[in-house]
Amino acid sequence: MGACCSKEPHFGGFIEDDADEIEYGDGEDDDLRNGDCGARVRLQGSSKYISMYTQQGRKGVNQDAMTVWEDFTGEKGMFFCGVFDGHGPLGHKVSCSVRETLPSKLSSAIKPPQVNDSRNCDADGSVRDDNKDVPSLYQWEENFIGSFEEMDEELNFDCSIDSYCSGSTAVTIVKKGDLLVIGNLGDSRAVLCTRGEENQLVPVQLTVDLKPNIQSEAERIKNCKGRVFAMDREPDVFRIWMPDDDYPGLAMSRCFGDFCLKDYGLNSIPEVAIRKLTDDDEFVVLATDGVWDVLTNNEVIKIVASARRRSMAAKLLVCHAVQTWRSKYPGCSVDDCTAICFFFKSRRLLTKSLSEIPPASVTHSQLGDIASTEVAVYRSCRSFKSEREPESLNDKIALSSKEGGCPVEEVNTVDSITKRPRVPGVLTRRKTLKDLDDVEAS
Repeated sequence: MGACCSKEPHFGGFIEDDADEIEYGDGEDDDLRNGDCGARVRLQGSSKYISMYTQQGRKGVNQDAMTVWEDFTGEKGMFFCGVFDGHGPLGHKVSCSVRETLPSKLSSAIKPPQVNDSRNCDADGSVRDDNKDVPSLYQWEENFIGSFEEMDEELNFDCSIDSYCSGSTAVTIVKKGDLLVIGNLGDSRAVLCTRGEENQLVPVQLTVDLKPNIQSEAERIKNCKGRVFAMDREPDVFRIWMPDDDYPGLAMSRCFGDFCLKDYGLNSIPEVAIRKLTDDDEFVVLATDGVWDVLTNNEVIKIVASARRRSMAAKLLVCHAVQTWRSKYPGCSVDDCTAICFFFKSRRLLTKSLSEIPPASVTHSQLGDIASTEVAVYRSCRSFKSEREPESLNDKIALSSKEGGCPVEEVNTVDSITKRPRVPGVLTRRKTLKDLDDVEAS
């Protein structure tokens, strides 16, 4: 944990009221734009496979940004997702500039032969000899590294943004068929949720937090005359400093911008990884460090998997992170928290949200379940419990009985994602249509 820079800009005071915090909505048509090659660009809201949410912290303006491009490069079913965390006096402008420009650069860099079907690609991203047109990890690396370097160069010559001491991280993914390509720059993170041998949820961290405490990163910085050390008040947070000045104290080893350090070991070269998705893989979460500073990978995937409505998954996660910040670090300012949840599979009709179900097909019982879900999500966001969730079904039954709730009869599954038992004390409508007709007849 720790601020990105040791000297934080002043933005006119902290935000004290929750009502002033920026929140993105859940509607499917929120802020849709047209991108290159006919792609649909989303900056907020949700869709069939996507849930997005950001909440401003208490340090000033929200410096996080995010975007999702559907039908990326004009190819149906291809996605680009990116989360960007700005820092420094103009970090919010840098992150927004990256959000607006980087996807276009990457889309242009991906040549048509490099977006062919990935059926002959191995799990480690290597290509078998029976299909030479399938992109290799090397080709994807070239595309990502070239696009990221072009983005950084454009920032350097952009006179409208002073990025000398301001910058932004970037964690991005491209999904093409069953191929997932990850490009990471900085200390935001991507975590995959998959299924283990016993069908349990298992987190797989897809990126490395690129910070100065990593030996290889520190050696590169020192070889370029930069300095790496932690301050006395933050002994666990290593930062990058100028050779002859205790400035700026950057808590990451790679990012866009921050050109004051680019000659001293900081760079904008992303780490690129590739993964072949399987039927066991459920979803991926991209989030800024405001989430990962207070929640573990395992906690994050459990929170997202517990969301009864996919459109609420990112909001539920961010609310948990904010509440944990306030309880775990009461004397610290809550950081900006941003998350994108990208689900790989379709949900069955009975568990879709109202926005996904045709009006004529919604029954009274489904309306009751959806209403109870909204109440449960609201309560969960407002009163986050410090104790961890029980790990097994037996633990859930024991906990429910201990708290005086009804015993858990069964745990339903939707697309292999286990739902939590109904929250005790939450009003629900369990009457069937036949029961309602009998009441009306009487």
